[in-house]
Amino acid sequence: MQRDITELAEQLSRAGFIAAEEEARELVARAAGDSELLDSLVARRLTGEPLAWIIGKVSFCGIEIRIDPGVYVPRWQSEPLARRAADHLPATGVAIDLCTGSGVIARTLATDRPGARVVASDIDERAVACAAANGVEVYRGDLFDPLPRDLEGRVDVVVGVVPYVPSHELPLLQRDTFAFESPLAYDGGPDGTQILRRVLRESPRLLRRGGGLLLELGGTQADALRDDLARLGYIDITVLVDADGDVRGIEATLRQPR
Repeated sequence: MQRDITELAEQLSRAGFIAAEEEARELVARAAGDSELLDSLVARRLTGEPLAWIIGKVSFCGIEIRIDPGVYVPRWQSEPLARRAADHLPATGVAIDLCTGSGVIARTLATDRPGARVVASDIDERAVACAAANGVEVYRGDLFDPLPRDLEGRVDVVVGVVPYVPSHELPLLQRDTFAFESPLAYDGGPDGTQILRRVLRESPRLLRRGGGLLLELGGTQADALRDDLARLGYIDITVLVDADGDVRGIEATLRQPR
């Protein structure tokens, strides 16, 4: 098996895959000794198909999450946002995960706060089925629209990795992205804030006063949203950055009534 992994890693490396040895181990493990299956899996990977679709899972915040073909593959860069959202969720609180995809953030919250209620939504039928298979209470529809009405004014945390790539920057994404994944998961409109602004406007209907809003975004989008946040009653605005200083998200609190 070591020889298989070494040879496969070299093949993947020559094809331009950066984490070649790690991917080789994942593919060999998935094939479980079936050489024909391994050849088939490798052929799929060489087309650029996401590894998570091929092996059927990812690890996120230490949790193994099922990923079905066609469902958005969560990135490790979203892990700090999920952990921060979990820190804000009371032990018996309520959280909403928007554009949940496979349900990975919802699962992270539910794992860290087993006594809390965590609900999620997604507009894509495949994502909803995948999230449900991952044990998530998920509803199909646009953002907050499909969620139970009894949540209004009771939610402690709203979190989401909603589409935020500016439309004109979509061609700059990795070349294989849209050969497999849908632009629906990425396209945030002209400046990338179209859906983000909708979430800002609609969250106060669900959030309790003092509840937290955490959204993934990038570039200068946090600055672009500051006026909206202030106008809508959000305070304690924090821009989340990674170890390299790149903007990764924004966090805000819905102001308490005076």
